Amino acid sequence: MKTLVTGAPGWLGDTLVETLLKGSSDFDVETRDVRCLVLKGTDSSKLKNLGAEIIEGDLTDPSTLMDVAGGVDTVIHCAGLIHPKLIRELYEINTRGTENMITAASYAGVKRFVFVSSNSPAGTTRGKRIRMTEDKPPDPYMAYGRSKAAAEKTVTRFQQQGKIETVIIRPCWFYGPNQPPRQSRFFNMIKAGNPLVFGDGTNLRSMSYVENIVQGIVLAEKNEQANGQVYWIADERPYPTIEIYRTVADLLDVREFNPRHVPGISCLIAEVSDMIVQAAGLYWTEVHVVGEMNKNIACSIEKAKKELGYQPKVDLREGMRRSIEWCRQNGMDI
Repeated sequence: MKTLVTGAPGWLGDTLVETLLKGSSDFDVETRDVRCLVLKGTDSSKLKNLGAEIIEGDLTDPSTLMDVAGGVDTVIHCAGLIHPKLIRELYEINTRGTENMITAASYAGVKRFVFVSSNSPAGTTRGKRIRMTEDKPPDPYMAYGRSKAAAEKTVTRFQQQGKIETVIIRPCWFYGPNQPPRQSRFFNMIKAGNPLVFGDGTNLRSMSYVENIVQGIVLAEKNEQANGQVYWIADERPYPTIEIYRTVADLLDVREFNPRHVPGISCLIAEVSDMIVQAAGLYWTEVHVVGEMNKNIACSIEKAKKELGYQPKVDLREGMRRSIEWCRQNGMDI
């Protein structure tokens, strides 16, 4: 069996590639040959050392993709852009890039295309008791959500036209090894002992430990009945924001943890500012992040558990412990 992975090197992509090549102690996975699509000039030495085949291509240039999926059984499309410099980049990569990749996969006769989407096409929840399910009408949050929602529509259209089998998974807030600098900054903010908490911190956030996501991907890839379906893939339960902060603080042995609570209205101000900035075609990461910090973004994983046999093995505390350990092993001052 051979699988083509996009989005490696990357937070999820690196973990996925290593798991597909070596297996996992947390769940069963069929090891196989892995081909990674990487942008020209990208440092792919880590992937090569793992044993992956490297092929160069550009998701925004269809002419570079027509031969990348030859001889491949499945494509797992993890590549995506979350925090761009310009809004148009979201649509170039997340929307048209996905269309270009699934077109190439279909042309090559690939059996199944697993698309890693996001919680953003579904938006947010109105209260703490509500859990988003797969049949929730789309309500994309900002341009990123719209770019991913458009990509989901394309993937669904290819499946409905009988061109290729597809499965869409929706992970939430990533955490785990191979994290980018922004997650390390989050750890250091908590380590300082006085992180900002927007509102009272009781809003709920579903989170997705990277190896839990990989388990969901593997199950979506091999389950015949999953063709044409959408699945939320997250930890067993959503967590109050303050619990996330306190868990990290405890693992970092923060002796005096005194979060600074900022009125929730500041998030509304940031959200409106974010809308204005994005309407101008620009993107301001910090404003965007603040705008959603007091929102409830909580999903139900019951469909994935029932239909795929998905059972997230790692919870918040263990996942954050592994994240911190990875940071320290890689020379980060956490």
